Amino acid sequence: MPQRPEGTLDLLARLDEGSSRTVRVGVLLPWANVAVETELPRLGLTHTVFHHARLVPESRSTAVDDTFWNGLREAAAGALDSLSHVPLDAVVLACTSAGFTGGPGMPPGVVTAFDALVGTLTSARLGRVVLATPYPSPVTAAESDALVKAGVDVLAHVSLGLDDGYPRVGTEEVRALVGSLPEKAVQAADAVVLSCTGWHTLPIVRDVEQATGKPVITSNLAIGLLAARLSAGAAL
Repeated sequence: MPQRPEGTLDLLARLDEGSSRTVRVGVLLPWANVAVETELPRLGLTHTVFHHARLVPESRSTAVDDTFWNGLREAAAGALDSLSHVPLDAVVLACTSAGFTGGPGMPPGVVTAFDALVGTLTSARLGRVVLATPYPSPVTAAESDALVKAGVDVLAHVSLGLDDGYPRVGTEEVRALVGSLPEKAVQAADAVVLSCTGWHTLPIVRDVEQATGKPVITSNLAIGLLAARLSAGAAL
C-alpha cells in the first residue's frame, strides 16, 4: 500500500496555525446544499469565520443544468446584499459547476468553488490530476476541459452521472468511484480531485490519500484552503 503523503488536511492545519489574522468569508450557498455547512466547520479553522447566505434560483430547481446555474448566478447579488453589513475578506459562491458552465456575470469580487479548486492546485503546484465527480458525464467533461484551460492536466475523469441528490451519495459510493479511475492515471497524477461542494467527501479524504499515495483536493477543502491562505497573508 502506498505511503500516505502529507495530506491536504495536514496542509490546511499548518496554514491555519501559521495565520497572522482572522478572516471573514462570505459563503453564497445553493439552497439545497447541506454538505458545505456540514464540512466547513469540521475543518477546524481557528482563524476563519464563515458567514452563509442561501441562493434560491428563480426556477426553484435543484438539478444541475443551465437553469440552475444561471439562477444561482442571478441570485448572487441579493445574497451578497444580505451580507453587506459583515466586513468580509472574501466571498465564495459555494458551487463548483457554476464556475465552469458560464451564465450571467458574478458580482465583483465573488469567486466560485471552481476558482478555489484551481487556486489550490496552482498554489500547491499540482499540475496533473485525476478527477471524480457526481455530475452527469457531459458536465464532468466540461470541468475537465475548464481545468485544462486553467493549466491543469486532467489524466482521467469519472462520474456518477447524477444531476441531483448529491447529499445522499454515500462515502462508499465515492470510494468506489475513485477506485474506478485507471490505475496508471492515478499513479501519474499529482493529486486526486473530488469535485462538487454538494456531496460528503471529507470523511474519506485521509483514506483515499492512504490508498492512492496522492493528496486529495475536494471542493469544500479548496474553500477552506482559500480562507487559510488569506489568513496566512496570501493574496486571493
